[in-house]
Amino acid sequence: MFLKKQFIILSILLFVFFIADICLGTVYIKPQQVLDALLGLKNPDTSTTLRYIVTDLRLPRAIMAVLTGAGLAIAGLLMQTLFRNPLAGPFVLGISSGAGLGVALVIMGTTALGLGAISGFGIITASVIGSLAVLLLIIIMSLRIKDTMGLLIVGLMVGSLSSAVVGILSYFSSSEELQRYVFWSLGSLGSINWDDLLIIGLLFVIAMLLLIWIIKPLNALLLGESYALSLGINIKKTRWIIIIITSILAGSITAFAGPIAFIGLAVPHLARLLLPTVNHKILIPTALLLGATLLLFCDLVSQLPFSNYSLPINAVTSLLGAPLIIWLIMRKRNLHF
Repeated sequence: MFLKKQFIILSILLFVFFIADICLGTVYIKPQQVLDALLGLKNPDTSTTLRYIVTDLRLPRAIMAVLTGAGLAIAGLLMQTLFRNPLAGPFVLGISSGAGLGVALVIMGTTALGLGAISGFGIITASVIGSLAVLLLIIIMSLRIKDTMGLLIVGLMVGSLSSAVVGILSYFSSSEELQRYVFWSLGSLGSINWDDLLIIGLLFVIAMLLLIWIIKPLNALLLGESYALSLGINIKKTRWIIIIITSILAGSITAFAGPIAFIGLAVPHLARLLLPTVNHKILIPTALLLGATLLLFCDLVSQLPFSNYSLPINAVTSLLGAPLIIWLIMRKRNLHF
C-alpha cells in the first residue's frame, strides 16, 4: 500500500510538471488551449501560432525532458550498482567525454582543416561517433580487465584523455568556435524535433527491454560478485549488458541534448531515500519517475516563465543537484547501498 501511494504521487507530479512545461514559457498557453492543440480540436482562442508552439516546440521538448531524465537516472543507478560506488554516474565510463571529443573535433578542428562550419546534424553525428568509439574501447578493455574497479579507472582515464585533447583544441581555436562548443556543453532540450525523438525513443525502449532481462542479477551484484557467482549469475555477461544499456542511454542523450549533469548521480540516491530498499524491481521505476519529474522541473526553471530569457539546462541541474548531494551526505553521513 505504501509503495502504491508513492508511485501514484510521483506519477501525478510527473503529469503536472509535464503540462506545466508545455504551458509556461515566454508565451503562456492555457491548459485548455494545449489540450485543443494536442487533440486537433477547433478553438477560436487557439491560433495557428499557438498550435505550432505546442506541437512542434514545447511538446517535443517536454517529451525529451522525460526521456532524458529517466534515461540518465537509470544509467546512474546501473553504474552505482555495478561499481558499488555512490559517486558513480552515467558518464564514468567516458561516454560523455567521447561525445564531447567528437563534437570538439568537428567544431574546433574542421576550420583548421579548411572544411568550414559544421551543421547541427554534423554535430549530432560526431557526438554519436565519439560515444560509439569510447563504447567500443570499453568493451575491448572489458575483455582483458576482469576487475570491475579496474574498468572504472579505465573509464575515468579515457575521460581525462578526451578532456586533454579538447583542451588543446580549445587553445588553438577562435572565439566563435569556443563559444559554439561551450553552448553545446551547456546542454539543450529545445532543439529536438520529432525525427530526433523517434530515434531516442527507439533506443530508450531497447535499453529498457535489456534492463528487464538483468533485474535479478542487479540485486545479486549488490552483495558482491562472489555471492552473485554462487547464485549462478553470469558476471561477465551481466557486466556487458549493463555497459551496453548505459552506453545506449548516455550516448544517445548526450548526442542530442548535450551533457546533462547531476541527474544520473543524484536521482538514484533520492530514490533510495524515498523508498529505503535495494530491490531493483522497486528502485528502477522509482528512479525513472523521479528522473523524468526532476528534469521537467529543471527545464521549467530554465525557461524563466513570463520572461524573454532562458538559462542553460546544465546550469540549472548543477545548481539544484550539487546542494542536493551535499544535503544527502549531511543527512545520511555516508552514502551506502
